[in-house]
Amino acid sequence: MNGAHDLGGMHGLGPINPEAENEEPFFHSDWEKRVLAMTLATGMLGQWNIDMSRHARERQHPADYLKNSYYENWLAGLEKLLVENDLVTAEELESGKVDPSAQTKTGLRIPGPEDVPEILEKGGPSARPPVSEAVYGPGVPVRVVNINPTGHTRAPRYTRGHLGTVAAYHGFHVFADRAAHGPDDGEHLYSVWFTADELWGNGAPETEGVYVDLWEPHLDPVALWQR
Repeated sequence: MNGAHDLGGMHGLGPINPEAENEEPFFHSDWEKRVLAMTLATGMLGQWNIDMSRHARERQHPADYLKNSYYENWLAGLEKLLVENDLVTAEELESGKVDPSAQTKTGLRIPGPEDVPEILEKGGPSARPPVSEAVYGPGVPVRVVNINPTGHTRAPRYTRGHLGTVAAYHGFHVFADRAAHGPDDGEHLYSVWFTADELWGNGAPETEGVYVDLWEPHLDPVALWQR
């Protein structure tokens, strides 16, 4: 979907003043640590995946997304997932108190503290057995499909409709655009190189550009655009 989470190349939002990477702390406040911990702990319940989490954050009102800090957006997405998956009620979130009469989900597999290190180390592998041959290879020119989906997509808005070159093939991986809505089947994944002038127009540095990881459904052969 197009929204406040996808602002690459947009004008009028003021300068970006990032903290120096070698000076930036992992957390700026203790509450941010708790939000990360809650996100990881509830994710271990297996009721959603990482792409659903991202999409939950994106589904905020754009004004709220821009107003919030990084971990405030994480918290907003987590609250949405908890309510949508019947783990808490909206009233419980509002009051901060458990409602014993609320009809929430039961019978969950809840890992104990001793299980956490193994779960975190294992992670959630995204590789899947390929069910088709890859269409593209390194050096092949491609153009990003010009889409405006109402659901989740990992194709940045600033790349859509633009010409790039496949730089590398990553294998067959969970397709995030579908996984955000349930299915975790795979698609071929590529690293695509875009020159700065292709994306930003005349005046962009000729020797600069960006690599963007895109799945096969995001790409069209250039020949299709030359008919």
